[in-house]
Amino acid sequence: MSNPIELSLEQQFSIRSFETQVQKMSREQAQDFLVKLYEQMVMRETMYKEFLKHEWGLGATPKFES
Repeated sequence: MSNPIELSLEQQFSIRSFETQVQKMSREQAQDFLVKLYEQMVMRETMYKEFLKHEWGLGATPKFES
């Protein structure tokens, strides 16, 4: 990628809003939130992979009844 991806104004605002919310959290709350956020990221990545496998016809071969 030669051109970096630029965020929309709405996305930039969302990040600033998120930053403000996190700053108001206690350390314990922020750590718990971070673990949950990471879990969601892993789940999203897994869902994307499965979706692409399905769309591209990859993965398990279909079983045909004889």
